[in-house]
Amino acid sequence: MSWPKEVLSTIKRLNSVKRVLTDMFTSREEAINLLVLATVCQEHVLLIGPPGTAKTEIINRYTELLDLQGFHYLLTRFTEPSEIFGPLDLASFQEGTYHIRTEGMLPSAQLAFLDEVFQGGSAILNSLLTLLNERIFHNGAEKQPVPLISLIGASNFVPDDPTLHAFADRFVLRLEVNKVPDDHLSHLLEQGWELERDRIETARRIAQGKPLNEALPTVKSEDVLALHGRLLEVDLSGIQPQYVQLIQELRAEGVELSDRRVVKGLKLVAGAALLREEEAVQIPDLWPLMHLWDRPEEAEVMRTVVQAHLAEAGEEIWNPKRPVSDILLDLEALEAQSPIVHTEAALGAHLMALNKLRHEVISAHPKEQDARKKIEEAIQHGLEQMEGAYV
Repeated sequence: MSWPKEVLSTIKRLNSVKRVLTDMFTSREEAINLLVLATVCQEHVLLIGPPGTAKTEIINRYTELLDLQGFHYLLTRFTEPSEIFGPLDLASFQEGTYHIRTEGMLPSAQLAFLDEVFQGGSAILNSLLTLLNERIFHNGAEKQPVPLISLIGASNFVPDDPTLHAFADRFVLRLEVNKVPDDHLSHLLEQGWELERDRIETARRIAQGKPLNEALPTVKSEDVLALHGRLLEVDLSGIQPQYVQLIQELRAEGVELSDRRVVKGLKLVAGAALLREEEAVQIPDLWPLMHLWDRPEEAEVMRTVVQAHLAEAGEEIWNPKRPVSDILLDLEALEAQSPIVHTEAALGAHLMALNKLRHEVISAHPKEQDARKKIEEAIQHGLEQMEGAYV
């Protein structure tokens, strides 16, 4: 069996989204990989780290590229449930029915981001618990199904409060997001300034009453949902002995893995294989287990144990060279964006992305002259656009 063409197309486009975001945000590849995996597996992610590490910006861009209905909010201890779930429907209330208007709020979102996620009051967290686990929102007497694919929570800490443990446990995937290391500061400044220029240009266009340059989605939401169903077709049988051994090793090291996390981990491993376009799970697909920790002090232990197993896979399985077809798919996506790229900042970022594809072809596929020529023609077209707009 091999995956149908439409499945492979969706996977390639998701991987293209990962590369776009990785090129845009310095030292955030791990977070981006988790976002994509969580989306395919319909699981929730907890990002631990200080403010100012681009968490919100990454998720905003990701939501746009996947054409998903998003909802983002910063929780405080003063946040009211209506700010998250929606206001009371007064007309219904006057008729004796309690109903919340959820349009545009969290219960209508496919991808949600809650900053300082543990700061909400008990009324908010209790509703979120059911919403995360069962995809149900109790709207008065009605059990309202929600379209939520994944909720990303951010916090400076993992709570020790036992009353929050059940809620925190719904975030199966965890990652510590720290400041960009000093040796990557030059890259951070280069990418960060491009994002700032984009924000300045957006503010200027709003002030002038001009339409905004909105990014075209790379992946349709219905394709993402269809990909989730394909997890049932991934063959897990070949990896189960190694998976059991790995879980035993982690528990022997003192890592507290609940039965829920063990089962969820197997689904995430299947998702990792699917995103590699594989039909059966192999050792390299065990990497999501590094992110199943409960307490931050377990993170390094899990990384060490899992990486020892990944090393057994060998370099040939982790082939760093992408096929030319994938590179040309990225070129196609960039050319689709070209009609809406008008500002100097956007043109600069567009040309930078094209140039990276050119370098990739030269280094990985030096004999593929046709692919190189196509990319260079796109670069020349971008240069002509820039000259025409700013001469």
